[in-house]
Amino acid sequence: MTFDYEDALDYSSRWIDLIHKKEFPSVEEAHRIIDESKNNFAEHFNRGWLDYRKSVTESGDWAAVEWAGSGAVFKDILGREYLDCLGGFGMMDLGWSHPDVVATVKAQLDRSPMPSQELIDPLRGVLARLLAEITPGDLKYSWFAASGTEATEAAIKIAKLYTGKAAFIVAVKAFHGKTMGSLSMMGKADFRVPMGPLYAGPVYHVPFGDAQAVEKQLDICDKVGIGVAGVLFEPIQGEAGAIVPPDDFWPRIRAATKKYGALLIADEVQTGLGRTGKLWGVDHWNVAPDILTVAKSLGGGVMPISAVCTTEEIFHPMMYPNPFMHTTTTGGGALACSAAIAAIHVTLRERLWEQAAEKGEYVIGKLQEFAAQYPQIYEKITGKGLLIGMHFKSPEIGYKVAAGLFQRNVLVAGTLISAQTVRIEPPLIISYQQLDILLERLEDVLKSVSKTV
Repeated sequence: MTFDYEDALDYSSRWIDLIHKKEFPSVEEAHRIIDESKNNFAEHFNRGWLDYRKSVTESGDWAAVEWAGSGAVFKDILGREYLDCLGGFGMMDLGWSHPDVVATVKAQLDRSPMPSQELIDPLRGVLARLLAEITPGDLKYSWFAASGTEATEAAIKIAKLYTGKAAFIVAVKAFHGKTMGSLSMMGKADFRVPMGPLYAGPVYHVPFGDAQAVEKQLDICDKVGIGVAGVLFEPIQGEAGAIVPPDDFWPRIRAATKKYGALLIADEVQTGLGRTGKLWGVDHWNVAPDILTVAKSLGGGVMPISAVCTTEEIFHPMMYPNPFMHTTTTGGGALACSAAIAAIHVTLRERLWEQAAEKGEYVIGKLQEFAAQYPQIYEKITGKGLLIGMHFKSPEIGYKVAAGLFQRNVLVAGTLISAQTVRIEPPLIISYQQLDILLERLEDVLKSVSKTV
């Protein structure tokens, strides 16, 4: 059987030309691209995705197809401007297309995009050293991949290799990724139940922030002879709605894991690199974990990259006798590492965690005023830094607020299936003027929604 690939060649050629174009398409061409994009999603990517995206449901006649962005603002293909207060769920800490990160990646692209996998690729070592210099405690070695869930998978393996144990203690409502091992650690039935049996090792879920529950579970496992490899938590729960634990939580579970010989794993995929008002979420409680995962903003909003960081002692079984115990061909590639090096540099140079703390305090204060003014709309406001949760009386109300903001050209989290808690998670570089725009438009939305509840 012979195949004619001329249609695919023509189609890819057309899109390569579009990618290279500097100017926005004409209105007519933009309309064609919008229709084409919706059709491609429906027929070849995920039809259900379209049903739950504000870019489709709240955009009127022409769906919002993102095209270009800078700082905290992006434009769709029709040139409509949106204030980004979602930040790619924590990926865009530096905003869209940060020039320093883009320039660094372009320079590396001209030299060598991917490693040979046989020679020493210098940027992987540079990034590992940088992470050793900025992470808490004695974390020294890093392993790289592309996504947060891959980092979780590696953390699970490392904990099992080092301890020789299999059980994990995790939190209700936790989010650690959706590959099978990570999914086993998740605390949400919606994603776990349809997949059936998951990780074979025992996984115990406890309420987030309840140090006594962790201590009790560790004690029970010790008494019945179940070896706990790791205790895995987000410093502040992100997907659950920016849930901040009590101040005694992290110090107590740090002490408990040391007592029972389990590793303490901090999932900093969303909280790391300044998001919560400290460089690392665990820094709020001066706790050094045994293993730390980071992703999302590590690539500066330009390249996908994740890392698992741990101590030399714990990492030793990943090096000897088999240094290829856990590998990935593309993880830690030169382009991704160059983006991460630049992103870390910008974060440290601009002291973005301090900006996040100050701006977060400003926004949370205003939101608490709104919550007091509209008790029929709000349940509570939670969060630290610029990881902020607006908790509503019902999912329907939450979606009205998120949709109302989108109709006013402000993007926040919140979909038709998960809207009772809506996150505000803008780039850390967002200006106070832009934050005031968010608050002004939110106030307008609240006035409108209050008339319907």
